[in-house]
Amino acid sequence: MTAHTLAGALADDGRRRIFAAIVLGATSATEVAERADLPARVVLTGVRRLTDAGLVTGADGALAADEASLRAAARDSRPDDDTEPGVDPVLRTFLRGDVLVGLPAQRGRRRVLLAHIAERSFEAGTRYPERAVDDALKPWCAAGGSDHATLRRYLIDEQLLTREHGIYQRL
Repeated sequence: MTAHTLAGALADDGRRRIFAAIVLGATSATEVAERADLPARVVLTGVRRLTDAGLVTGADGALAADEASLRAAARDSRPDDDTEPGVDPVLRTFLRGDVLVGLPAQRGRRRVLLAHIAERSFEAGTRYPERAVDDALKPWCAAGGSDHATLRRYLIDEQLLTREHGIYQRL
């Protein structure tokens, strides 16, 4: 289970109420429906989604939170701070590998991140058409931390890339 899967499974209010009822001791769909004050149909659908996500087990017909799966997800998603000594804290915070997980609101931090992306994605002095720039930026956005058009605009705004007649260049 990934953090993304966990967040998706618990994104719905009804599924959060169902999960809470199970964590608090409800062991059947009927008990969950009563405690969560939800229709049985909604509970059955929610339990199936939570089970598919790895949050709930239904062993022997008794519903329970899958604590082992939750512990494994927490352990697997914990960043290793000591794997890359000397890496800028901004990069450690906003990148997972070569994937952007968010953009800093503070301009100085955002510039550090954008400079890293520009250096890793574009050769200085090489001219790139817009499509090539988009293709180079899309992998950075795989986790949904931003989109390639926003990155491209920030790179231009911070003068890390120049744009002239649809042709981009890193200085």
